Amino acid sequence: MELKIKNLSKTYSNGVQALKDVTLDIPQGMFGLLGPNGAGKSSLMRTLATLQQADSGSVMLGDLDILKDKAEVRKILGYLPQEFGVYPKVSSYNMLNHIASLKGISNKGERKDLVESLLNKTNLWHVRNKSLGTYSGGMKQRFGIAQALIGDPKLIIVDEPTAGLDPAERNRFHNLLCEIGENTIVILSTHIVDDISNLCNNMAIICLGQVVLKGNPSDLTEGIKGKVWTKAIEKNELLNYQSDLQVISTHLKAGKTVIHVLSDNQPDASFQATAADLEDVYFTEITSRMDATLA
Repeated sequence: MELKIKNLSKTYSNGVQALKDVTLDIPQGMFGLLGPNGAGKSSLMRTLATLQQADSGSVMLGDLDILKDKAEVRKILGYLPQEFGVYPKVSSYNMLNHIASLKGISNKGERKDLVESLLNKTNLWHVRNKSLGTYSGGMKQRFGIAQALIGDPKLIIVDEPTAGLDPAERNRFHNLLCEIGENTIVILSTHIVDDISNLCNNMAIICLGQVVLKGNPSDLTEGIKGKVWTKAIEKNELLNYQSDLQVISTHLKAGKTVIHVLSDNQPDASFQATAADLEDVYFTEITSRMDATLA
């Protein structure tokens, strides 16, 4: 089964055009949607999750029209939003049992088997009887995935799932997403480049509501191989380099500003070649577009 998004557009009442003619084909497996805050990622996720209506375009999951058949879509959809609330005094076991009932799993024995399986899969079995209000951020995220998996969904959407997680929880969450992605379509929306490069075989970069690049992360990185150069400079020199070269990113290291520059040839002898990675691809696509909006 494949998710086909075609010419999807959305403008809010305040005039902000959140989505501009978005077209994507998303196969089974992990698909990464990468972009800065305000790029349109959450608007796209909310549209796919049937929480808001698009102005134009189409979205098909196999033969199912996601924009029109919302009730049917919700039967096969798992959704973990960027922020979600929990009932703090209810245990994860009871909450999952309740959600399973709401999703139409009426057989008590079937619900019991499902809830126990999900708690084990998300490594929450040992805290199944503790109230959700006592859970850590990572545990709450794993509970969020557990509820998203109820009903054997064919499409799972996770929006910024690792924000705020410590490294150990983030790693556990990654492993869980990879396991889930073997049998369904999982869309991972994030601004964390490493999450995409570590997890996804296919991806798209979205900026200012538009898809600006799509493909396999390794292939996209190969496209700028041998074209990224680096140099440590003084902070007050940055504007001069930005006016003369395509500076795609900067970061501080040992009190110096380290710049990455995109160029077919070595800018001068003071620059060193550096191995291109997905972060360089991302900043190549994003920086010039974001700068243009500020100009």
